[in-house]
Amino acid sequence: MTYNVQIKVMPLKELLDPQGKAVMNGLSNLGIDKVEDVRIGKNIVLQVNADTPAQAQEIAEAASQKLLANPVMEYFEVMVSSND
Repeated sequence: MTYNVQIKVMPLKELLDPQGKAVMNGLSNLGIDKVEDVRIGKNIVLQVNADTPAQAQEIAEAASQKLLANPVMEYFEVMVSSND
């Protein structure tokens, strides 16, 4: 079965996010001053062929740990859904 897998990769909360800071400054310059914080990350969508949702989760986590996220600077979250 094919599963849709979304992987959200974000910078670690302890680290400075230069892109987020730049967007925050840009929003302020535009007069949008109610935003308190901005963090910029990546959204990655995979189509995974697996026998079960748990197996699709394992495949996505392995891909994230080995290639898609840098564990020194980023964390990731994986969401699996069926392709119905």
